[in-house]
Amino acid sequence: MKRRDFVQYAGLGAGALMMPSLLLGNDIPTEALLEPGMDTLVKKRMADVALNTAKSLGATYADTRIGRYLNQYVFTREDKVQNVVNTESFGIGIRVIANGTWGFASTNSVTEDGIKKATEQAVAIAKANSKIQKEPVKLAPVNAYGEVFWKTPIKKDFKEVPVSEKVDLLLSANAAALDNGANFVNSALFMVNEQKYFASTDGSYIDQDIHRLWPTLRVTAVDKAAGTFKTRENMSAPVGMGYEYLDGLESEKLEGPAGLRLYRNSYDMVEDATMAAKQAKEKLTAKSVDAGKYDLVLEPNHLGLTIHESVGHPLELDRVLGYEANYAGTSFASLDKLKSGNFKYGSDIVNLVADKTQVGSLGAVGYDDEGVKAKKWDLVRNGVLTNFQAIRDQAHMIGEEESHGCCYAQSWDDVQFQRMPNVSLEPGKEKYSISEMIKDVEKGIYIAGRGSYSIDQQRYNFQFGGTVFYEIKNGEIVGMLEDVAYQSNTQEFWNSCVKICDKDDYRLFGTFFDGKGQPSQVSAVSHGSSTARFNDVNVINTGRNI
Repeated sequence: MKRRDFVQYAGLGAGALMMPSLLLGNDIPTEALLEPGMDTLVKKRMADVALNTAKSLGATYADTRIGRYLNQYVFTREDKVQNVVNTESFGIGIRVIANGTWGFASTNSVTEDGIKKATEQAVAIAKANSKIQKEPVKLAPVNAYGEVFWKTPIKKDFKEVPVSEKVDLLLSANAAALDNGANFVNSALFMVNEQKYFASTDGSYIDQDIHRLWPTLRVTAVDKAAGTFKTRENMSAPVGMGYEYLDGLESEKLEGPAGLRLYRNSYDMVEDATMAAKQAKEKLTAKSVDAGKYDLVLEPNHLGLTIHESVGHPLELDRVLGYEANYAGTSFASLDKLKSGNFKYGSDIVNLVADKTQVGSLGAVGYDDEGVKAKKWDLVRNGVLTNFQAIRDQAHMIGEEESHGCCYAQSWDDVQFQRMPNVSLEPGKEKYSISEMIKDVEKGIYIAGRGSYSIDQQRYNFQFGGTVFYEIKNGEIVGMLEDVAYQSNTQEFWNSCVKICDKDDYRLFGTFFDGKGQPSQVSAVSHGSSTARFNDVNVINTGRNI
């Protein structure tokens, strides 16, 4: 399916106007989603064609990825279904090292002849590139895992759920929003199944079945007399789970301030739509914030985006080294800061970890796209910078003996490269709830949900908004605020972190659309945290009449 056709079909479905190639493919009927893909034995035979051809042409290393990407999207607005889209993309990518240099080629002709031709092209590209290569590629060693299989631990496959059930859920949510005062509402479901087969000359044959799901909701309330409108986005997070996320099999809800419902392991879309309509109406008459210094109480669905931009991206090693300068800049977190062993990224209670194994997260896999087993490692421990994110050909640059297992390509026809793993803030160790945190604040703002953001090309100076804002005075929520954004720099902000709620409040934020690279690719990644407090942060008023 062509991008412009998808946008036309999708209409006003949430996210449709920025749908990346990851979520596209050939249009197929719904029933085709359940058809079995290529047999594992056939995939192994096809992979061996690529590996043997590469070695016969002088490659010292080769890996191949056979990918089948199945996607379904359901879009609605008010009482209408705008579209149901099913796509499939299938092909093979071959990556080689010849003359000490990388080469890559891909094809959707997954036959012996098609694979041989693509492999020949990959080797030819590597040999041509080697003429200008200054130093040969140096790969960190990796275990040979033989034939293994990994699957996202799901309880309900979205492909087996009738489209009518999905439509009923979305229209029920829309109706709930309209019944509670919304003027407009659109909702959508994005469902992704990656079936990936990896093989390499190191001796691994890894079959993976990865599932992701994302419900979205946007509610708008209009004040016709004033000629103004306000919107409220959903409070859900995209997840690495099955359809059980939406049907209550893993139901777990947390009560937030001002009656705000917070979700973990499940999402009640109808309930959230009801609350969204009420809050959108409340936003129409909410007090505009007075600019100044505030203590900020940031809930995980909001804080996840701040983590993504101010921790996840600046600690990507290729960005640190300047390789990623053309896409959103480099990083303030230079190599010398890591080597010093005492760079204070945050306060003593700040512990930030990278984790490709976290159950329910978007980034959870068994193995990355280089055949490295997924793992967890520290980025910041007790406030001190301790590591970056590195893959096989980067590990030696920071003295690591093995890859961190965070190499990824958005599709079979894209070359894999270093991508952000799940990056999360560890919860506090002492029992501490949101209500207790608010009671400890004299002058502050509670912020929930994602909003607009801006960060400079060094991932240092930034500004973040949110979805809903509540003023805190003398330990109590006293009303809703509008026009709120906070400004800081990465080091100052994380060093202002003074309290973190315990594990009972821990939740995930996520995005399907983490962009990077040229040509650009997207990846799906989650960020976990508990509600955290940051003292004395500068808040500005973003309204027109300040």
